[in-house]
Amino acid sequence: MFGQCCVQSATLRGMEALPVDVEVVVSAGLPGMSVVGMPDAAVQEARERVRAALRASGFSMPGEKVVVNLAPGSLRKTGPGFDLPIAVGILVATGQVDRSLAEGRLFVGELSLEGAVRPVAGLLAYALAARRLGCAFVCGAGGDHVPVEGVEQTVLRTLGRIRSGAFEPARARRSPKCADVSDFADVAGHESAKRALQIAAAGEHGVLMTGPPGSGKTMLAARLPSILPPLEGDEAMQTALVHSVAGEDMGPVLAGRRPFRNPHHSASVAGLVGGGNPPRPGEVSLAHNGVLFLDELPEFKPAALQSLRQPMEAGRVCVTRADGNVTFPARFMLVAASNPCPCGYFGDRERTCSCTAAQIRAYQGRIGGPLMDRIDLHLDVRRTTPHEVMGTGGGTSSEQLREGVMRARAFARWRRAREGAARGPSQPGASRPQGAGGGAGGLVEPGAGCGSPAALVRECRLSEADAAFLEQVAGANHMSGRAIMRVLRVARTVADMDESPAVAKRHLCEAVGFRLREGDTGIPGL
Repeated sequence: MFGQCCVQSATLRGMEALPVDVEVVVSAGLPGMSVVGMPDAAVQEARERVRAALRASGFSMPGEKVVVNLAPGSLRKTGPGFDLPIAVGILVATGQVDRSLAEGRLFVGELSLEGAVRPVAGLLAYALAARRLGCAFVCGAGGDHVPVEGVEQTVLRTLGRIRSGAFEPARARRSPKCADVSDFADVAGHESAKRALQIAAAGEHGVLMTGPPGSGKTMLAARLPSILPPLEGDEAMQTALVHSVAGEDMGPVLAGRRPFRNPHHSASVAGLVGGGNPPRPGEVSLAHNGVLFLDELPEFKPAALQSLRQPMEAGRVCVTRADGNVTFPARFMLVAASNPCPCGYFGDRERTCSCTAAQIRAYQGRIGGPLMDRIDLHLDVRRTTPHEVMGTGGGTSSEQLREGVMRARAFARWRRAREGAARGPSQPGASRPQGAGGGAGGLVEPGAGCGSPAALVRECRLSEADAAFLEQVAGANHMSGRAIMRVLRVARTVADMDESPAVAKRHLCEAVGFRLREGDTGIPGL
């Protein structure tokens, strides 16, 4: 019964599955099985699951000493996915199955006590790791499988089927049809708010909606995905990878729907930006290429809110641990909603606010100036009148708003292609777009496609008079450099919606109006 075997497996670390050699040695010594190589508790528990699964599948557990080494030893191994490779290694080492069944395959799977092979989280990451190693991928049945070019994906339903090498082809999950999403036509009134959300969708701008309870802030935010282009190509694969690693349902993502995450205000820092042991993607990463909606923004813990600052700027999250850093993607649209005060009725025309001035200042100050500075559009959402409520269904629809978004994105791609051609070699596909036929496109990169503030200023192509106007507004309102650049980003998006190559004063006025609260412009007649 003495023997040894090496089976290929992998362990998740952040967004990547790193290869692990599962070395099994059966030798003389006291009967028992030990697992070495920095395993966590779930890997240590594999000893009992493997014993029970082997016996339930008609195999014998060796009565000698069994040592399982997970190499490299410096890498922490996590999760129950090592059950299957350990069991296969024992069977090969003891001669109960042919050695060729373990060659050229990467095994990942959890074993039940009856010998069934269960899928684990991160199947897409494991499949990508198998492709890098040039191996076939073997896992449990019933998981979410995404076709990956260049790798054979198979499933093993029960451990007993390995006798005959009964590896079945993995069936790719059929992308379900996207369920009907809510339409902006259902929102009574709020045409100015719809316009602001259309601008936000066209240029991937952050939005903060402030208003009394029942004014429609949540309804507006929930309908934002209905005017965003569907996920396609690399964007869909990146988003599906995040959801796969987190163990979340990939069905809506594979169907093309952009994520819409709505965490409760009791969320912790690790829950929002990621963390834990092992590190796991947070809500900002699960909202990658989609929308992160934070309702009741001032109710979030201050530390959790301030942790959003770095992801909003960088588009990624770096979680630092003693054994290294893990990076998660986090390029999302932040949409937030807030009451103006603790009672919710400060500034309301119909109900009187019962809060003191100190309470109002303290409540609004919980969001923090640095975070507010990173939000492009600030909206005051008022309650609709009974007449508007009874006319629900007759307002601007999502289809109408989506047409404007697609047209703006198509124009922005054409404009950048033309400007790039003017600075360097000609680029194909730089003919001017007609209408909204420019394709779906992805979310616009931060900076409206510009690599630096200087590039953004060049793209705006402001006249001297318009530049002086912006300087006057910024000086009167003590705007930071970041705030000025974000006003220019919004103005550039508004100009793209007008299909204007240059940003004009009217575009700046609309951008400034969304940036500043009522009565705060400091410029007469603005």
